[in-house]
Amino acid sequence: MNTPSRPDWVPDDAGREFATRVVPGRPVPPGPRGGPALRRLDGSPAVLAAAIRAGDRGALARGITLIESLAPAHRVAADELLRLIVPSAGGALRVGITGVPGAGKSTFIDALGVRLCDAGRRVAVLSVDPSSPVTRGSILGDKTRMENLSRRPQAFIRPSPSACELGGVARRTRESISLCEAGGFDVVLVETVGVGQSEVLVRGMVDCFLVLLLAGAGDELQGIKKGILELADLLAVNKADGDNRVRAETARREVGRALHYLSPPEGAWQPPVLACSAATGEGIADLWSAVERFFGHARDTGAFDERRRTQAQAWLDALIGEGLREAYAGRMGASDLTAEISAQVRAGLLPAPEGARRLLAAAGFTT
Repeated sequence: MNTPSRPDWVPDDAGREFATRVVPGRPVPPGPRGGPALRRLDGSPAVLAAAIRAGDRGALARGITLIESLAPAHRVAADELLRLIVPSAGGALRVGITGVPGAGKSTFIDALGVRLCDAGRRVAVLSVDPSSPVTRGSILGDKTRMENLSRRPQAFIRPSPSACELGGVARRTRESISLCEAGGFDVVLVETVGVGQSEVLVRGMVDCFLVLLLAGAGDELQGIKKGILELADLLAVNKADGDNRVRAETARREVGRALHYLSPPEGAWQPPVLACSAATGEGIADLWSAVERFFGHARDTGAFDERRRTQAQAWLDALIGEGLREAYAGRMGASDLTAEISAQVRAGLLPAPEGARRLLAAAGFTT
């Protein structure tokens, strides 16, 4: 990593510089190459947290950039920002939206978000875009498909790369939700990648899990095998308009029948199956009414508080797992033993479970 060219600035892995502290009244100087392409993180974590709580959307965007950063120099600042922000978080309705590619998730969120803004809500959208396993790059084009919502001052849309994380969500989606809540947004919509069978991780991050289906895509029975229908709180067959209206209604009935194979506990929420059209807006109001009924039921039965506790535990478990992976990599990443055992496993001379046990034991992680 390059040496910073001046105090209070640190370079990231690509050599760009970030301001870690801004002295009040002193303008931030241009970068070594000049020009506006130089990015900065304004202020200390305390200044950034105060700006986020005051509703500064620019500060919110910078805060999410900070917590998503992989640069070691940003880790301490990101942790401090979260420590300051978390007490102000937790007040939003968290809704996860998933579905197969082509189900119209972005268009649906655009229509739903506009309706919520018109009703006086402040809506944050965290959209996860798939990353290339080869280049690690992402297009981050979901915001362009939310043209109407992106023009609303009550809305905040943040596309983030999945960075090849499993589960359809980004590495720091949980933290981003907390920042959005601290920023005063009372509805947070999390749009998953839409890859199919791994879309269940978001279920542990949100209060309501909505699955979008397509007519004739075989989702009604395939979904049970994937476990998505089993976890869904609401289901909606999208694109129920024009010539597709009849097919969508047929699919809605088929999904409803498929749900009878699942027996919810006594008094538990029975997921409704609706039909809607994001293109025309039909059924969007009914769907959000169903979401509100679900929240009412969850609060009355105590399921809402229990799910929040489960989310907090899942967040803790995920961070512990990440910390253990980093600790292991720090101890054994480039060791001779790692190279030796890896070579044996690749050559078929050593079973992978045995190789893993040896490496974990050498790193001090014994069971």
